[in-house]
Amino acid sequence: MNHGRLLGPLLLALAGCGGDAPAEPGSAAGSPPPPRTITLGLVAKSQGNAVFQAAHAGALAAARELGARRGVQVVIDWQTPPEENPPKQAEAIEQLARAGVPGIAVSCSDANTLTAAIDKAVELGSHVMCFDSDAPRSRRFAFFGTDDRTCGAMVMQELAAAMGEQGTVAILAGNATAPNLQARVEGVKEELLRHPPMKLLDDGVFYHPETPEQAAETMNRAQSSHPEIDGWALVGGWPLFTGGALKWEPGKPRVVSVDALPSQLAYLQSGHVEVLLAQDCYGWGWRSVEVLLDKILDGQDPRPGPRLVDPLTRVRKADAAEQARKWESWMAR
Repeated sequence: MNHGRLLGPLLLALAGCGGDAPAEPGSAAGSPPPPRTITLGLVAKSQGNAVFQAAHAGALAAARELGARRGVQVVIDWQTPPEENPPKQAEAIEQLARAGVPGIAVSCSDANTLTAAIDKAVELGSHVMCFDSDAPRSRRFAFFGTDDRTCGAMVMQELAAAMGEQGTVAILAGNATAPNLQARVEGVKEELLRHPPMKLLDDGVFYHPETPEQAAETMNRAQSSHPEIDGWALVGGWPLFTGGALKWEPGKPRVVSVDALPSQLAYLQSGHVEVLLAQDCYGWGWRSVEVLLDKILDGQDPRPGPRLVDPLTRVRKADAAEQARKWESWMAR
């Protein structure tokens, strides 16, 4: 048999198979495939609250930087109601899960309302975590934020020092159904017991819708009705998110507040507020994206456990300029 006659056509046929494979439609030959897109839902309490605007900015920055590092495109789907509305939050969580979003981060206005929605989203295949305000009885896999009882205690410690360990205290408490705020109020009350002869005003816990205008109105009305109030413990900084909210002379009464947003720093500088306790609002968004990506891409749960506590930072008048620069850096990213 003449093997040469057989090999010739075979080699030619093999050579014909050695060209480039056809390019995929819409892509240049040899170009890498587009990065995988991962959409993450972000459901905060309200769009109008500056702390959640900062969280949104942090999430967007993390999406860009961590996405590039991980070789994926991360899209943040901001599904936050204009004002606090737990049923709207629940609806957003379910819609995101039904759309196949693999990760959702939520700050719960009402844990009881949102627990069922979180559990349903997990059943549908989404990984859900909480930030700022938890739903601990839900099937969320992680929480990132302040230890709220410790936060309330710190507010009261600072207020007691500013008041010289004497006088009558009132608490500005925000949404009565928010679990994080309820825990902070309890922290204030527990710490107050350690500072006799200080006392809480009778019926001295004041709840209100979490807008700057309504918070300021609640606080000023209470102060006008109860001039014996010597100090205010603000477990959230709502009235300080707008200018000219406190209708009294600086230091009368004394005020200590959670959060240290740019608008709040003016009250430090004017002397209307003694101390601000800063939460890492920007970090709520950044860390949520990081934790969700670790879970989605690596199946990794947060360490050292599901509850990640972020410590508060004490901000005094001398720290105001540095804190302002930090916020400018965050919001410019």
